[in-house]
Amino acid sequence: MAKTTKKTPAKKAPTNSNLNIPLLASICERAGAPGFEQPIRELILKSIQGLADEITVDPLGNILAIQRGKDSSKKVMVPAHMDEIGFIVTHIDNDGFVRFHTLGGFDPKTLTSQRVLIHGKNKTLLGVMGSKPIHVMTAEERGKTPQIQDYFIDLGLKKDDVAKHISVGDSITRERALVEMGDCVNCKSLDNRVSVFILIETLRKLKGKKLPYDFYGVFTVQEEVGLRGATTAAHYLDPDFGICLDTTIAFDVPGNRDFDKITKLGDGTAIKIMDGSVICDYRMVEYMKEIATKNKVKHQMEILTAGGTDTGAIQRMAKNGAICGAVSIPTRHIHQTIETCHKEDIQLSIDLLSLCIQGLDKFDWSFK
Repeated sequence: MAKTTKKTPAKKAPTNSNLNIPLLASICERAGAPGFEQPIRELILKSIQGLADEITVDPLGNILAIQRGKDSSKKVMVPAHMDEIGFIVTHIDNDGFVRFHTLGGFDPKTLTSQRVLIHGKNKTLLGVMGSKPIHVMTAEERGKTPQIQDYFIDLGLKKDDVAKHISVGDSITRERALVEMGDCVNCKSLDNRVSVFILIETLRKLKGKKLPYDFYGVFTVQEEVGLRGATTAAHYLDPDFGICLDTTIAFDVPGNRDFDKITKLGDGTAIKIMDGSVICDYRMVEYMKEIATKNKVKHQMEILTAGGTDTGAIQRMAKNGAICGAVSIPTRHIHQTIETCHKEDIQLSIDLLSLCIQGLDKFDWSFK
């Protein structure tokens, strides 16, 4: 896959490195598989109290936090999906081992020896991903790429004890705490909980400011299984502008080729040109570049040829057509339990998004 990465020569702007790491940690660590977002939804609702003029939850489970602007005839929708990749219980065998199906995209080889949480109706149980030991594999088995069906979950309990708390249809999430690692943060589910954090902090930063248009911060559900929450929200809101928040790949590690990087940690927030679900409106791309350059917000350009984001849902579902783009957060080891983001890139994403929302009425949006 050939991708394009550009880095602007703009001077580094001063940034506030005092990120609220405890809030980010609580957001990343909270459970919320697709279709089972209630735990993370409760945390978000608590975290945004007092930051919006109006907060609603739609029937699908999206949270809509509205900050009114001077001109309510236009709307800007900023989605950040709250769900995380996870699993669902499909079977409990006679020895108490649990089989499962994926909710979202996984590379099976990353599951070996991982701890998981199965969220039963009356109790959450800790388990581990198990598979056939290499010592008893045949030569043919050793050479095969692991498949999801090769794994099971060991809860350390007999079937009767498992069945007291767990049943088919219960959700499963990964167990991993956030740590600070050098200049970075490392945790499961930074895709896309870092964007949830950025949206909350943007609402906080813009509270009380005179915005040109109504700003809808939308914490969406079920993105990992098909952009479902954003599709519903965009159809309902019919926004004029869409600026999505999501992670993107940073393949800036040993073994890469320079044109395969997509983005690089520490090189700033990323302005999306396209991904597998959307070609961003060239006017929005130019607007975001102009805002970033003018305000000396360090940034890089992003083209992701595979994988989609809620940006595509807004572009498809806004009834009258929406001018769409995205702020992307460079992320290493994506869709693993060791996802990694640079703290400065996170702050720069907050800065760029806030500036873009405030300047929408100052740009010439005509086709030219």
